[in-house]
Amino acid sequence: MTRRGVVLGGGGVAGIAWETGYLTGLAEAGRSVLDADLFVGTSAGSTVAAQVTSGVLLPELYQRQVDPALQTPELAAVLDGDAITDLFGSAYAGATGKLDARRRVGALALEAPTIPEPERRAVVAARLPKHSWPEAELRIVAVDAHSGEERVFDRTSGVDLVDAVAASCAVPATWPPVTIGERRYIDGGIRSAENADLALGCTRVLVLQVMEIPEPADLDEQVATLRADGARVAVVRPDESAKTALGPNLLDPAVRAPAAKAGYEQGLREAADLAWFWA
Repeated sequence: MTRRGVVLGGGGVAGIAWETGYLTGLAEAGRSVLDADLFVGTSAGSTVAAQVTSGVLLPELYQRQVDPALQTPELAAVLDGDAITDLFGSAYAGATGKLDARRRVGALALEAPTIPEPERRAVVAARLPKHSWPEAELRIVAVDAHSGEERVFDRTSGVDLVDAVAASCAVPATWPPVTIGERRYIDGGIRSAENADLALGCTRVLVLQVMEIPEPADLDEQVATLRADGARVAVVRPDESAKTALGPNLLDPAVRAPAAKAGYEQGLREAADLAWFWA
């Protein structure tokens, strides 16, 4: 039995735009992947996963990225890939293991001055066309800031969808950790920028990787695990044009339109290559 999974990785507002554009381009070329059985979303990818499973059609979601009149309000910030790599590197330098490293990042996030939680939550809420969990199987990944343990939210978790997405998008030292119950959560990318291993059990897995970060978890290892389980796996990364459009700061709202357009064009070009894989 074929079971398909789409894994949407992190990458800031630029990543949201590129992933949305790419999926739209695939669909326009006749190769939509929204018939997947499972969606795994991390950080920016959690936003895209919640959007594409909301019932709102891809062309409308795409226009929300490229049309300034339809773009949702975003708060400007700086997300530098090298800085993120340095953050992970410093956390791992004195850590006893991956869990301890995530606790160290969590401690940094809890102490860092940021905007208030409600202000950030309003931004995330505005991104989502619907605030209820979809019927589609959707898994959203966050990390407990205190324990360092991952938390995978789904519609059975009893957690508001907006809170789950906000937690997954809570970049340490940039956005505030998100309070859910008595716990506080940070970006799911602290476990892995993609968390592709959560698609284990799928026979086809499409992974959209915006950022290539060797830590905290190597995507190659996760792909190897999926393939060892019998899955066909395709990893898609921004092409050279898209990399230029994304720019050095993935949290810059100004790059949404060019990033989405570059993703759209890339999706159109690559749709035929994915046809055999998704069938």
